[in-house]
Parts: sequence; C-alpha cells; structure tokens
Amino acid sequence: MRKLERKWSRELAVIGVHSPKFIAEKETEAVRAAILRLDVGHPVINDRDFRVWQSYAVRAWPTLMFVDPGGKVIGKHEGEFPLEPFDGLIHEMVEEFDAAGLLDRRPLSSAAERPVADGPLLFPGKVLATADRLFVSDTGHNRIVVAGHDGAVVRVIGSGAEGFDDGGATAATFYQPQGLALDGGTLLVADTENHALRAVSLATGSVETLAGTGAQLMGPRAGGPALETDLSSPWDLAIVGGVLYVAMAGTHQLWAMPLGGDSIAPHTGNGREALEDGPLPEAAMNQPSGLATDGVYLFVADSEASAVRWIDPRPGGAIHTIVGEGLFEFGDRDGVGPANVRLQHPLGVAWHDGVLWVVDTYNHKIKRLDPRTAECRTFAGAGAPGRGDGAGETARFSEPSGVSVASGRLYVADTNNHAIRTVDLVTGAVATLALRGL
Repeated sequence: MRKLERKWSRELAVIGVHSPKFIAEKETEAVRAAILRLDVGHPVINDRDFRVWQSYAVRAWPTLMFVDPGGKVIGKHEGEFPLEPFDGLIHEMVEEFDAAGLLDRRPLSSAAERPVADGPLLFPGKVLATADRLFVSDTGHNRIVVAGHDGAVVRVIGSGAEGFDDGGATAATFYQPQGLALDGGTLLVADTENHALRAVSLATGSVETLAGTGAQLMGPRAGGPALETDLSSPWDLAIVGGVLYVAMAGTHQLWAMPLGGDSIAPHTGNGREALEDGPLPEAAMNQPSGLATDGVYLFVADSEASAVRWIDPRPGGAIHTIVGEGLFEFGDRDGVGPANVRLQHPLGVAWHDGVLWVVDTYNHKIKRLDPRTAECRTFAGAGAPGRGDGAGETARFSEPSGVSVASGRLYVADTNNHAIRTVDLVTGAVATLALRGL
C-alpha cells in the first residue's frame, strides 16, 4: 500500500479504517501510537464499533474498497494483495477518469503527524541482553543501539535512514528492525520491513545481508538460496544447534537457516493461520513474533492467537501449545492451563532458569509462565497503558514488545514509551534504564 501511495500520490487518496479485533485496539490512543509506529501516511478512522465495517459489508481483514471520484464504490478485494496487479489496475482507472476529466490532482490538506519521543529511542521493538551488553532494536530510528547494563552507549549501528544498504556502521541502513540473536562475534538482525536477515560484525560494525531480497514473499513458500529468496516480515530470531530460526510472522511459520550455510527454508507450520499442534510441517501458527530457547527447545509467542507454544525443532519434532486456545480467545486472566489463562497479543518471550517470561503486549504486562505446568501469573504491570516505575503490579508499561534476561533482571523493550525498562527478578521492582551517549 505504501508503494502504491507513493507512486500515485497525486491520483490516489487512501483512507484507512481500523476495525479492531483485540480489546486494546479499540482505544484511540493505541491506534494513534500504531499509526505513528508504522509510519502510516494517510488518515485512519477508528471504527471501534464496526459501523463502517457493517456499512460496507466487510467480512475479512484486510479489505480494500475502491471508490471512484464521484463517490461510487466500484470494486472490492478481500485479503492480502500483490503489488503489480493493483498497480496496473490503478493505472487503468487513472487513465479512464482522467479522460473523463474527473480527476482532481490538487494536494489534500491533511498532513501526517510525526512521532515525538521524550528520549533517545523511538518505538524500540526488541532487546537482547548478554552478561555485559544490551543490544536494542531502535525500530523507529532504523538502527541498532549497543550499550552496557548501566545504559552507557558504546556503538550505534545504522545511519538512521530508512533503507537496505550494506556497509560500515554509519553507512548501513535498516528498515524497522526487530529481533536479534548473537552468534559469537556476529549480531544477527531480523530486518522486518526489508524482509531480510542482516549480520553485524561486532568487531567492525559492518553490516551485510544474509538472506532476503528486499521484496516481500507473495508466492509459494518453498525457500531456496538465501540471497535469492523473498521473506515476509521476519520478526524474531533464535539459535539452536547451529541453526538460526526465524519467526516469519508474514507467513505464519518458522523458517530455518543453518549458520554458515547459504539456504533458508520453512521449518514449522504449513502457512495457514490457525492454532493447530502436531508434526512440524503440518501444524499451523498465527503471526509468530517472539522466540526464545532453553538450548534444546524453542518457545514461541504466537501473537495473533494470544498463545505461547513450544517446539521440538529436531527431525520428527512437533509443536505444542502451552497456553492459548485460538484466534478469538484472548483477554487478561491468570491461572493454570489453556482454558484458564488468557493473554492478549503477546509479542515477546524469554527463557530463564526453567521459566518463561512473556511480554503480554496488549495487556501492558510482564507475565511468568511455567512451561511444565502451564501456570501463568502477572509479575509486573498494572494492566493499563502508562509509564510508571515502582513495585511490580503497580508499575505501568505501554505495549511492551521485547524481553531478555541477564544479571538477575528482565530488560523490556517498552515500545510505546520509547524506553528500556528493567524488572528485578526477585522483587519485581520496575525501573527505567537511562541511555547515555545517544
């Protein structure tokens, strides 16, 4: 859509209609934050009561309605769409209505609001903590920030410009990077909006592309040579047994790439959006957006089904659901077992000492999940969006998206607060990490 808007900026007017699925998505401030985070360049209606949805007899997300210059609906498309056919269709419509003298190319008066952060980060998506360092996906600034646990910044990787360029630390470009994984002296990055995987040398800061072409995968999900294979919204990364696993949110799958190899392919999930357990190629997932590992198994924040699942990635392995029951079973409920636990669109998960720490994004909480018993309890966060440090369940987050563990603390990418927060694993106390040197 963004490419079509840019190409046909004088002929095509786009109005987004946000008809929410999740409870948290009904709030106008949450919609506003998402518009700023995703750099949406057109006006958006918050259709929280589905009035516009019903008026246009919409049945699916997404749906495109085509309206001619006179205000008449002339077409409808349900589901995702490839660029080229719609580019051709718009070209034909422009020619037709131009010939009839109906096009008005005067610029629209509305101007897009620009995001403003009160700190050095902008919508950070993921964080990776090691024994002595923090790696932060400064997603809104299209860069990676490296800092110590004290917040002192030691390096910035990426120029900050939106792009898909390899090169040195100050010249390379990313486009809304998310997940991170460390392979020795190399930092691996899920470069989400470039639909690519990138590798950063920690010795030099130089960046190179490992997989992806920069184009989004729209055809068969077959895999192939890494640099010749289109990917679709890689969101998080984890390494197990010499293999890099990718949460490929856009295809509802996990993909796998042997480290040091030159090929990438689907690993878990048949590509259908559903909550179905079973053997790896036959199971189904729902926009997997967070990955963690205990060194043997993978744990997945299966966001659209508000679920957390575990995977045996070895040949003959399978995927199993710990908590979560389906695409429309969500909420905020602590308890034991899938029927008694409700999450709301979790985007991150971390494993530490036998426990899973879940970023329950739309509930603005951090939860503690025992993968053996499926007991899930709130550990930090009051449940309403905001920004406040303090004791665990009195503190406030705003759509946190990433979490990592080191030195007795959780490090949380508190996305809509443009901040990294820390949570003490013993006391639950929440604090804001002050990044210095940016």
